[in-house]
Amino acid sequence: MDFKDQLKASVSIVRIVGDYVKLRRASPGRYAGLCPFHTEKTGSFSVSEDKGFYYCFGCKASGDVFKFVQEIEGVTFFEAMQLLAERHGIPMPKRRDLTDASTELRTALQQMHDLAGQHFQQQLASPAAEAAREYLRKRGLTKRAVEEFAIGYSDPSGNTLLKKLQQAGYSLDQIEKSSLVRKREGGGHYDYFRHRLMFPIHNETGKLIAFGGRSIGDDEPKYLNSSETELYSKKKVLYNLHRAKQAARKSDFTVIVEGYMDVIGVTMAGVGNVVAPCGTALGNDQIKVIRRHSDKVVVNFDPDNAGATATEKSIQVLLDEEMHVRVLALEGGLDPDEFVKANGAEMYQKRLEEAPRYFFWLADRARTRFDDGTAEGRMEGFREVLEPAINRIPDRLERLAVANEIASYLGVDAASIRERFRKQEAVKRVDKPAPNPLAMISDSERTLLKGIFDDAALRQVVLEWLKPHPVLESLPTRGLFRAMIALSEGGATWGFSEMEARLGENDRALLAALILADKASERETEGFTAEQATACLAALDQVWRKQEILRLDTQIKQAERDRDLTLAMQLMQQRKTLERGRWGNTGASS
Repeated sequence: MDFKDQLKASVSIVRIVGDYVKLRRASPGRYAGLCPFHTEKTGSFSVSEDKGFYYCFGCKASGDVFKFVQEIEGVTFFEAMQLLAERHGIPMPKRRDLTDASTELRTALQQMHDLAGQHFQQQLASPAAEAAREYLRKRGLTKRAVEEFAIGYSDPSGNTLLKKLQQAGYSLDQIEKSSLVRKREGGGHYDYFRHRLMFPIHNETGKLIAFGGRSIGDDEPKYLNSSETELYSKKKVLYNLHRAKQAARKSDFTVIVEGYMDVIGVTMAGVGNVVAPCGTALGNDQIKVIRRHSDKVVVNFDPDNAGATATEKSIQVLLDEEMHVRVLALEGGLDPDEFVKANGAEMYQKRLEEAPRYFFWLADRARTRFDDGTAEGRMEGFREVLEPAINRIPDRLERLAVANEIASYLGVDAASIRERFRKQEAVKRVDKPAPNPLAMISDSERTLLKGIFDDAALRQVVLEWLKPHPVLESLPTRGLFRAMIALSEGGATWGFSEMEARLGENDRALLAALILADKASERETEGFTAEQATACLAALDQVWRKQEILRLDTQIKQAERDRDLTLAMQLMQQRKTLERGRWGNTGASS
C-alpha cells in the first residue's frame, strides 16, 4: 500500500467534509447536506463514509477525500495530501518527484507568511511599536486578545522583513511573489507593510495566507491589505472564518461585520460566530463559503453612510445566493466593537436575536431617502429600494406576503403593490429535483451491482458470466459492468474512485445513486450470497430472452409478409433455441 492509500485509509471523509459542510446523518454510513460547489436550497450532496467518496446529484461534483480538498481549497493533489497529513499528524514522505513548480512555490509562500507572522508579533514588543501598543490600549484590547488574534507590528525601516526572508534562504523571485515585499522602480526591494498594526488573515483551515495592516497615525491608506497571491484571493476569504465556523453552525447564523477590530472585540466578548470581508465589498464567493455553515446571516455594518451603503449592496448579493438575511442597526452611532464594550456581550447577543428581516431595514432607508411626506415619495422609495430586493425572493407567495407587509409599514397602497408584483416576472432560481438514476434499472441489476461491489469472489464469477453474454449490451448499467470488467482484467486497485475514473457523467450518477441508496431499503444486499447472485443473473437472462423473442416475432411476421420463407424458418429456429435456453448459456451457445 503506497502513502496515498495509507493516508486515505487513515482519515475520515465525513470529518474532513464536515469541516466545510454542515452534514446530517441521512442513513447508516451516509451523510447529506447542501452542496459546497453550487447554490441550492434542497440538499443534493451526499458523503459515503464506508466507500470514502462524495457526490452531488445537482452539479455532479464527485470524488474522494483528496479530490474534495483539492476542489474546496483550490490546491494541487500533492498539497491536498500534505494538508490532510499535517492535520492528522502523519509524516509525509520526502520525495521531490511528488511535487511540481506550483506546489513548491505555494509551500514557500506559506512558509514565508508563517515567518512574517512570527516576525510581526515579535516586533510588537519593540520600542518602535510604542504607538501601536498605545492604540491597542485605547481600543481596549487585552493581552489575551492580542495573542489570540496574533496581532503584530511592521516597523518603519522598510527592509527588516526582506532581510529576514533572505536570511531564511528564499529567492528574490519567491519573496516578490509573496506580496510581502515589493520591487522599487529604480531598483532594490522594500517591505510592503511599514509602521502598521498587522492582522493575520487565515484561510478556512487556519493557514496564514495574508495580512491586513492598519496605519499608525495619519498614513494613507488607513487599511492596507495583501495583494492577491497563489495563496490568497480576497474575494473568497473571510476574516476569522476558521474560528467562527463552528459557532456559526451551532447558532445556525453568521454575523457579518465590517472590520478586523469589530471581529476581535465581538469575538473576545464571547460572540464567536462573527466574520468580516478582507478590505473588499462582500461578494458571491464569500457568501457561498458562509452558506456551507449556515444559510442565515445578520449584517451588522457600521452605522455611518458608508456602512449603510455597504449594507444595502450586501443585501442584494446575499439574496442572490438565497440567504436568509437580517440586519442589525445599533443605536448611538456605535460600531459592533464599541457597542459590546459599552453595553456588554449579553445585550449585543440580545440585539442579534431581535434583528429584523432585511426588508424592514430597507423600508427605513427608503423613508430616509425618499419620503417627502407624500404618497408619491413613499412609492418612489418602494420602487427604488425595496422592489429590487423583494423580487429576488424565489417563492411567489412569500414575495406577495412581504410586499403586503412592507406596503403597510411604509403606508403605501397595498393593492397597487400587489398589482405591480403580479405583472412582473420575479428574478429567481428554482432548484429542480434531480432525477433518480435508479428508476431506470431493474431490481436484479441494482441488487447484483450492490451485492458484488465489495465481494471480490462473487464479483469475479458474475463478471465472467456477463462478459461474453449479449445481455450486457441491453442493460442500462452496462457502463458500470464494463468498468468492473476492465478493472478486474487490468488487476487495478478496486474502489469507488477507480470505478468513477472510468465512467461518463451519467454512469457516475448511477454509481453514486447505487452506493448512496439508503441501506434500510437495500436489505436484499445484506449478506449477499452466491445463490442470490445466481437468481439475479437468471432474472436478467430471462428478461433478455423475452425481449429477443419479441424482436424475432416481429421479424418473422415481416418475413412472412415478404414471402421470404427461408428467412422466416431461420428466425423461427433462433426463437426455439432461445425458448429452450437456460441461464448459464451465452447467446452464442444458446
